[in-house]
Amino acid sequence: MAASARASAHVSSFPESSETASVESLALQACDDIDSLHEVQRAYAGLEKLIVPQGVNDTEEVYPTRTELSALVRVVNEELQRRIATADITMQSLRVALGGGDVQ
Repeated sequence: MAASARASAHVSSFPESSETASVESLALQACDDIDSLHEVQRAYAGLEKLIVPQGVNDTEEVYPTRTELSALVRVVNEELQRRIATADITMQSLRVALGGGDVQ
């Protein structure tokens, strides 16, 4: 299937077929998702270092790094923003459904 997608991209007179654009879009989204998962993993590592007792002789293992704490704060903030946006969209839809067309 990938070979046929490449073949149709070469044969097409258009600069980029919609199938190729779709595949490229999915590939970019997959890369973004993987980066997001890495960010969550760093956040988890920082949180784990705060909760799980470690050996007291190695300060690198005991204390979360600035990068890990930054990732933790960023992940929590992004999730909070996502939930606020979802609630806002729900409220706007509810206003429209109830006939109060004063959506802002």
